[in-house]
Amino acid sequence: MKVVIVGGVAGGATAAARLRRLDEQAEIVILERSGFVSYANCGLPYYIGGVIEDKRALTLQTPESFRRRFRIDVRVRQEVTAIHPAEKAVTVRRLEDGTEYRETYDKLILSPGAKAIHPEGEGLDDPRVFTLRTVEDTYRIRDYVAEKKPRRAVVVGGGFIGLEMAENLLHAGVETTLLQRSAHVMPPLDADMASSVHAYLRDKGVDLRLNTTYTAVRPSEACLAVELTDGTSVETDLLLLAIGVTPDSHLAAQAGLELGAKGSIVVNERMETSQPDIYAVGDAVEVRHFVTGKPALIALAGPANKQGRIAADNICGGNSVFRGSQGSSVLKLFDMTIAATGINEKQAKDAGIAYEKTVTFSASHATYYPGSTDMTIKVLYEKDSGRVLGAQIVGFEGVDKRIDVLATAIRAGMTGGDLAELDLAYAPPYSSAKDPVNMAGFVWENIHSGLVKQFHWDEVAALPRDGSVTLLDTRTEKEYAGGHIPGAINIPLDSLRERLGELDRAKPVYVNCYSGLRSYLACRILSGNGFTCYNLSGGYRFYALNSADVSFDADPRHPCGVKIG
Repeated sequence: MKVVIVGGVAGGATAAARLRRLDEQAEIVILERSGFVSYANCGLPYYIGGVIEDKRALTLQTPESFRRRFRIDVRVRQEVTAIHPAEKAVTVRRLEDGTEYRETYDKLILSPGAKAIHPEGEGLDDPRVFTLRTVEDTYRIRDYVAEKKPRRAVVVGGGFIGLEMAENLLHAGVETTLLQRSAHVMPPLDADMASSVHAYLRDKGVDLRLNTTYTAVRPSEACLAVELTDGTSVETDLLLLAIGVTPDSHLAAQAGLELGAKGSIVVNERMETSQPDIYAVGDAVEVRHFVTGKPALIALAGPANKQGRIAADNICGGNSVFRGSQGSSVLKLFDMTIAATGINEKQAKDAGIAYEKTVTFSASHATYYPGSTDMTIKVLYEKDSGRVLGAQIVGFEGVDKRIDVLATAIRAGMTGGDLAELDLAYAPPYSSAKDPVNMAGFVWENIHSGLVKQFHWDEVAALPRDGSVTLLDTRTEKEYAGGHIPGAINIPLDSLRERLGELDRAKPVYVNCYSGLRSYLACRILSGNGFTCYNLSGGYRFYALNSADVSFDADPRHPCGVKIG
């Protein structure tokens, strides 16, 4: 059996190695357009910033190491220009000299990945304009930074690559402006969860401009003038376009394979395309979203590697299936960690899923053990069943651990009640006896059982200020004096029982504290004394982040995470 693989990065390289482990006699050929295979795409920005110092660390395998270990024929700088399904052959061009040849196959795996979007327009072909997708892109940017020593950079796009590049350009000593077309960075997050990311980026020195992108690029010998949608312009020595990727599926289209959203390659759960003996994996394929069941494009390394393994299994006579991707992701941003899995509120609404949500603020480990940091955890649940639909976490320490627990919970079909019952490892340096994931489950149980009602930060402005409701702040007098919800009265939690006479039982009480814990305790006191009570989800800190000017404390590991004002 002869298997030809088009593309030798995540999905293609994994498929090749798995094929060899399953079939020692198979002839396996990898055709890779770039000069590298099996490279760490996610690590590329860190080489530019100097965090990864040795360029050899970016390549996990070389053509020579693949041949030595797996007896796989890896041909780099050889581009497949056409697929001929009826003849079971591909046309290949050697990029070194332009000559072409045909390669036949018994089975073909397409792993072309996705290509960075690079719009056409005046100035965008200037050598100071870059995209980042391949190792060659990385070397070009790193060499430019080292040789030209740019003082200023503009990054367009606030997704994974844009944020990582903003961090690493700053790390390399380059003043950086980040343009984001929408109202918030990191599309997997909801806007309210991204608010603390915005404050943190600005505190770190990034000139973040939301709802802003470029309209034109005017090159001169001295610099690039980037004209913006707000009517201003920014001068820069380097422009990085990180505005997204699109499936690199032109070969599949020319060969008549069925295509899906944004030109992605349609596959079944066995990773088979619409043409016999042709499989496709990785960023170019349309998958089923595990939570919604709808078609999705999820360009992440984890799913690509799994798909490569599944395609190889099935080529070798197995019956492996890909059951969908839920988009689990994590990002390091300076000292901050941002993570998400499943769906966010926008995706839930688009899918027509009725949901409820909890927002909790938890310490990464026992607060009496030195070094604890705080994390904000937002979890979405299916309204009737309580099934976990998605989660987002922003914090500093222990975020990756919790998002993986929540990703596992989604895959297992767990509910909020199941989160409360999870038996998670505890020791003071690592967690609390009530782990942050357990706490999210406890809050859901309280809400789902009717023990407490909640309201959210974006509902505060609409609350009547005509005296028909009571807004109650249960923080200390000092906290209250530092900023509070307009119209809220202050009765600290520890004196609430003694001061119940100051409140009108006929009026519903909307309660807040800093994080939501003291106000929950206040709601239990009030409910037990005949009041109707609503607790502010996420507390005053979450409300303030989304409705006031905030900045991070000079020490980002400040116990409260942010300072308001």
